[in-house]
Amino acid sequence: MRRQTYLEQLMNKTYILLFFSLFSFSIFAQKTTIRGRVLDKSKEPLVGANIFLRDTYDGATSDVEGNFQFDTEESSAQVLLVKYVGYDSVSQQVNLKGGIFEFNPVLRESFNELKVVVITAGSFEASDERKVTVLKPLDIVTTASAGGDTYGALKTLPGAQVSSGDQEGLFVRGGSGTEAQTFIDGMLVRTPFTASTPDYAARGRFSPFLFKGTVFSTGGYSAQYGQGMSSALILDSQDLPERSAGTLAVSCVGLGFGRQKLWKDKGRAIGGSINYTNLGPYFSLVKQRPDFTHKPEYIGTEGFFRQKTGQSGLLKFYGYYNTGRVGFNTKAPSDSIFSFDVKNANAYTNLSWVSFLNEHWKINLGSSFSHDRNDIATTFNMGILSPDTFNIQNSLTQVRAVATRFFGRLTTLRFGGEYQYATDDFKSERGFGSGLRDHYGAIFAESDLYVTTKLVARLGLRGERSSLLSEARLSPRVSLAYKLTDASQVSFAWGHFYQKGDSLLRWRGDFSGAIPGFQKAEHFILNYQYIKNDRTVRIEGFYKKYEELVTTRFVLANDGKGYAKGLELFYRDKKTFRGVDYWLSYSWLDTKRKFQWYPSEAQPTFAANHVATLVAKKYFPKIRTSVGLAYNFATGRPYYNPDSTIVFLSQRTPAYNNLSINASYLTTVRKAFAVFVLGVTNVLNQEQIFGYRFPPQGGEPVPIKPAANQFFFVGAFFSWGTDRRQEVLDNQN
Repeated sequence: MRRQTYLEQLMNKTYILLFFSLFSFSIFAQKTTIRGRVLDKSKEPLVGANIFLRDTYDGATSDVEGNFQFDTEESSAQVLLVKYVGYDSVSQQVNLKGGIFEFNPVLRESFNELKVVVITAGSFEASDERKVTVLKPLDIVTTASAGGDTYGALKTLPGAQVSSGDQEGLFVRGGSGTEAQTFIDGMLVRTPFTASTPDYAARGRFSPFLFKGTVFSTGGYSAQYGQGMSSALILDSQDLPERSAGTLAVSCVGLGFGRQKLWKDKGRAIGGSINYTNLGPYFSLVKQRPDFTHKPEYIGTEGFFRQKTGQSGLLKFYGYYNTGRVGFNTKAPSDSIFSFDVKNANAYTNLSWVSFLNEHWKINLGSSFSHDRNDIATTFNMGILSPDTFNIQNSLTQVRAVATRFFGRLTTLRFGGEYQYATDDFKSERGFGSGLRDHYGAIFAESDLYVTTKLVARLGLRGERSSLLSEARLSPRVSLAYKLTDASQVSFAWGHFYQKGDSLLRWRGDFSGAIPGFQKAEHFILNYQYIKNDRTVRIEGFYKKYEELVTTRFVLANDGKGYAKGLELFYRDKKTFRGVDYWLSYSWLDTKRKFQWYPSEAQPTFAANHVATLVAKKYFPKIRTSVGLAYNFATGRPYYNPDSTIVFLSQRTPAYNNLSINASYLTTVRKAFAVFVLGVTNVLNQEQIFGYRFPPQGGEPVPIKPAANQFFFVGAFFSWGTDRRQEVLDNQN
């Protein structure tokens, strides 16, 4: 046998020593017993929770009493984990030294937007973040009766009037057009509609694609917003775009071009557009009732800038300028002619910044400025304005700050304030005029308190003061929501809402030396909502009490009053019929009020008792075509007959009916995504009468009708860098 060398003998001794060292360690290693009980926040045991040491096989599962126990030979610093489906995981650093280690974790339900209750009373929401989705931008532009207008699409939802084609504004639950306010990134928009003309409604100024989220509140809205007795349309502008893109629009009414650029680091974007509208060529083909002395013509420009700041901040700027003119002659009672001409210029800017300071705090800062000018010439009486030439201007400067404190993932506290400086100037060619200035300030606080993921309470308080009115008011607001199942919930809302009177009324008050004070509405709303499998059901009842409305019969005073009550139904279905998205809405309204020149309480001229809408859309992928229809119905509205033998506002116009259809063909033209659109309103050519004008000495009245029974739209839209075909497909699913 070969004799072992000295090196081999040394290696053998080393192996023997290492073996006995490991053996002795396994015998004398300290063992730790980890035991405890897993409970939820209600102190109820959780069965089947997994408790284990990270990066090891040591662990256990809780029993029916929530108890668990396991042994481990790990020592020193370790991470102990607890996981349970539907609850937030728990992680704790521990130092194991042998013996018994007691561990009693308390788990809380995890945050899941599909399961967490949200406030829905009086609110229709559409955004990427919330699941209470009703109308997104693509819904708006593809709704046949909307004509691409946000406010036109909102009229297909319950609570809004559809037959208000002769008046400017959004009329909600018995409220006038001035009682519904629009907010962009928290800032009040003073003039959201294009220049108004008697007997013909105005369109909204802003494109639906400017906004990522839309909240249409028909009542009971957040204490963060004010000066709307009936409704609030809350719009959140888009953040950074996904890519650089360009757009071109060619239609029977005008042209448009837009461009946006996204920097390579995706931290900055800039863009703008220009649009020209001229209905002259269209009116030469489609006869109109009025004799247009200046056919509607508008030119508008807009621009935006987006910049990331720090880790989580975003600075956004948006600017808009539009100028336009329209003039016409139309038939009046006794074979006379009424004439009207208006030149309008409007500017709006909005600057906002939002950032998370840390995991507990978020800050929103904003400012905006708007200015609107109208030069009007008329030969007929416009309510409180006699025939004359007028210059009417208004402006609004505002700043706003909101801080949000997060307590966990659900409960939040928001508080902040805003300041507005408003001007109203009125001049007549006859030398008659007035100028008003108002410093308006508000502070507010509001908290969403999640008792559980099934029960939430929103408690808010708003204080506001107007220097012009020399008044201050407090507005308490409360909302509650309870989740019945994963798919259904009930909500309740109550609150006080104040609003200054219309500008024209304030001018009249200025002439007489008296300014009317705040008007008040109190809301009560009860809501049930069910959302499952792409089906939405909403049932909502409401009662609204008006107090201190402005009256103008003899002297200006806040002695008006009224009420509005009703029931609303909404059903949307994207599941039953393959590729078909449709919704049905119905509103019953009972309302009376004494305000402005009304001698007694009566149903106002802008309110119909019954309103119903059907909207349906279908996309045919094989032929790349989307078709849609919308049918709007409303019972007759009251109209004023000066005959003293007729009960005030007791007569009704004929019922309103409007069937609209549209079709869109999606394709590519070279490298551009293209959409060719055809749309027709009032396909059945039904007569629509909004009211009547009566001669002062008696005789046959003249009905107030649309400028034309039907409107035809033909257009082509091209985009580079953005393909909306997938968006159309997603909208059907």
